[in-house]
Amino acid sequence: MSTSQKHKNFVAEPMGDKPVTELPGIGEKLGQRLVDHGCDKAYVVLGQFLVVKKDEEMFTDWLKDQSGANAKQAGDCFKALTEWSQSFL
Repeated sequence: MSTSQKHKNFVAEPMGDKPVTELPGIGEKLGQRLVDHGCDKAYVVLGQFLVVKKDEEMFTDWLKDQSGANAKQAGDCFKALTEWSQSFL
């Protein structure tokens, strides 16, 4: 399975202050739902990823609950955060 350009861009550089919509799988609608739950930056979502100890099921369930993401969207986000953390943590 190939990765999207958004994924490639995200994992290629430090996270900094990127908005949550820079995360692969997170578009404007899901991003707004996350902002409404206090997750306005990609690093906040990364924090939750780390809190659940990089567990795919726990993270994707959390993301689905917070944003209404479907399995593919949550999986794309998880995959990007996993790859990003391998490079930068």
